[in-house]
Amino acid sequence: MTQLSDAQAIILSAAARRPEHIALPLPESLRGGAAAKMVGAMLAKGLLEEVDADTRKGEPVWRETGDGHGVTLVATDAGLAAIGIEPDASAAPEPAPKTRTPREGTKQATLIAMLRAPDGATIKEIMAATGWQSHTVRGAMAGALKKKLGLEVASEKIEGRGRVYRL
Repeated sequence: MTQLSDAQAIILSAAARRPEHIALPLPESLRGGAAAKMVGAMLAKGLLEEVDADTRKGEPVWRETGDGHGVTLVATDAGLAAIGIEPDASAAPEPAPKTRTPREGTKQATLIAMLRAPDGATIKEIMAATGWQSHTVRGAMAGALKKKLGLEVASEKIEGRGRVYRL
């Protein structure tokens, strides 16, 4: 069984009582860097997960993503189990987890389109198309595309062009 701090247990208990097990708002006593550190540890342990926030339904936003929308925090089955709440198999099936799909017209969609082109794209080409700096391009490929969307980004060095990335 996972050892929880008092604050972690409070966060998960509150999430268990909320619709869709949303973990926000965090306790008043947890602010700034302490909140970020606590949430980071809970994400790493698999007790919470980040999902796209539906602000039309009033879901609270934990952080803004680079493309202008937000994510919220949701208690996972493992998080609920850590406080002694087992998923109820006899209840109506839970809705499928929110899938992360890029919206049309965003910089992320531009990045994906460029990487899916037959010739791929270099960091400099992506920087020119999106207005991002090089570290933002690399971070988007590693974080948003690989980790969040599960896309496989391949790269190769091409004579006269440099390193080219493709999906």
